[in-house]
Amino acid sequence: MSVMKAAIVSEFCRPPALGEFEIPEAREDEVIVSVEAAALSQLVRLQASGKHYSSGQPPFVPGADGVGRLQNGQRVYFAFPRAPVGAMAEQVAVKRTHIVELPHKLDGVTAAAIANPGMSSWAALVSQCRFRADETVLINGATGASGKLAISIARHLGAARVIATGRNPDHREAMLALGADDYLLTTDGARFEQQLKGEFERGVDVVLDYLWGAPAEAILQAATGKGPGNPERRIRFVNIGALGGLNITLPAAVVRSSRLEIIGSGLGSVHMADLIQAIAGVMQAVDNAGLSIDTHAVNIDHVEEAWSTSFPGRTVFTI
Repeated sequence: MSVMKAAIVSEFCRPPALGEFEIPEAREDEVIVSVEAAALSQLVRLQASGKHYSSGQPPFVPGADGVGRLQNGQRVYFAFPRAPVGAMAEQVAVKRTHIVELPHKLDGVTAAAIANPGMSSWAALVSQCRFRADETVLINGATGASGKLAISIARHLGAARVIATGRNPDHREAMLALGADDYLLTTDGARFEQQLKGEFERGVDVVLDYLWGAPAEAILQAATGKGPGNPERRIRFVNIGALGGLNITLPAAVVRSSRLEIIGSGLGSVHMADLIQAIAGVMQAVDNAGLSIDTHAVNIDHVEEAWSTSFPGRTVFTI
């Protein structure tokens, strides 16, 4: 049996530890990728702790995606390697349809870090709501890594106007510098609700919602009564995350009084081919759109201690 170095989940109650794991062999529809970098995302954390519906049974190697090289030397991004060998190993077996060639200028750590947060808004806009240039986008929860990228991506795809929301007033200048036309504080209570009503009066086409909870309720209420005067204007509310709460109250009047469409965007609602296509779009746009993300690279040898450490930027393990 041939073995390789890998991060291994032996128990759900403990962080992965460095060890040896059997090297996978490619099946007919797969390729072997020699891994160079793999990001530590929230999905990966949940899978490794046994708290996600897609968690495997230990022992397994965590990691949903990463960057590496094919046997011919080509640099690629890959997604969802075949279990039980996830991305945090020296080699993975991946379906041929789950790889994306990387631009020459894009370094591996940045590519691994930016794929998932960048894909979230790209897939929501392009695949889920069929966004068109010159539409207005409201990004609910724009101060995190995904939300910041969403501002730049919406602009890159041709948004006429971008409105960002967040809790902290100190983020205003940063949001405007990224390309937002306005920044609304979700903590402003009645003023936030009034500002939302003004934006919907002006015209909002797409909401990218990273929060759910109370901020989403306020946005949906502001959409009430908007739309019938312009039968061509659909308000597409796309939920991507739930950092603001797991549940909302949705009055029937909100649904009946507007051309409102509530859409989900995630692993269960977006076709895999569309996810891969979205990531390819993000990778190609990094240079042209000026996309960036803060990263912190850690060698896989230190996976156990780094797993529970909070670093500035997105943690990326190098192999």
